[in-house]
Amino acid sequence: MEKPVTEGGQAAGGELLYAYAVARDTGTARNVPETVTGVAGEPVREVCHEGFAALVGRVPAADFEEDALRERLEDLAWLERVARGHQRVVDAAVSLFPCALPLRLATVYHDEDGLRRMLTAGREAFGTALDRLEGRVEWGVTVYAAPAPAAPAPPPKPSGPPSGRDYLRRRGAERRAAETGARQEARRAEAVHETLAALAEAVRLYPPQNSPLAAHPGRNLLNAAYLVPRDRAEEFTRTVSALTDRATDGFRIRLTGPWAPYSFVTHDPCVPDAP
Repeated sequence: MEKPVTEGGQAAGGELLYAYAVARDTGTARNVPETVTGVAGEPVREVCHEGFAALVGRVPAADFEEDALRERLEDLAWLERVARGHQRVVDAAVSLFPCALPLRLATVYHDEDGLRRMLTAGREAFGTALDRLEGRVEWGVTVYAAPAPAAPAPPPKPSGPPSGRDYLRRRGAERRAAETGARQEARRAEAVHETLAALAEAVRLYPPQNSPLAAHPGRNLLNAAYLVPRDRAEEFTRTVSALTDRATDGFRIRLTGPWAPYSFVTHDPCVPDAP
């Protein structure tokens, strides 16, 4: 990174320039709403160069310079606040531009010259990604099965000594019932995915989120992102709603979005600040 300077709209000595997203410069200035603030609560503005527009804000160097950031990333509360602020600006970019490419968390430059060099160096990669993703948004869908019901109370013990054969027979029946239930749940989740994938141009499947800390109880059967053309968004959400209405027996479908197409940026277009 370069030594900070203060001239010509560049970041002041105690600040860095945080870049959130890149879109095409449409030639019309985009005024980011005052209600949209960045990771440090700062106002967000547009910087245009090489036919691209980047949404940026000034942040304290004390938090985001390399050494400080390395320590800050160990602070989970701070990291969550930054991630939420980053997402807030990326969400705004989705509403301001036909297509916006989110940059990775904590992408910072000393000044606008560094940002412009990044846009120049990444010109081909940005253009290719925007051509592929323009007019499309990402929707997230997760499917959960309700937690397994509590085991029924065991039958009264027989007066005679317990039979090992009876015990094994009972445990075998319980295991087969659980396996049958799991297969049925998996088929239902697969049917949901196939229905939604038919409406999408691309799909990303992620590992199930079955952590004890997950926000939704039960077993995560599907964790997917769908790239959907904007003109099919209503059909996609209506289909999810219909699938949700038909869901029974604790089978839950959760829709999130629309998001910037994080899952479908197949390269990292962010070019580091050159000396």
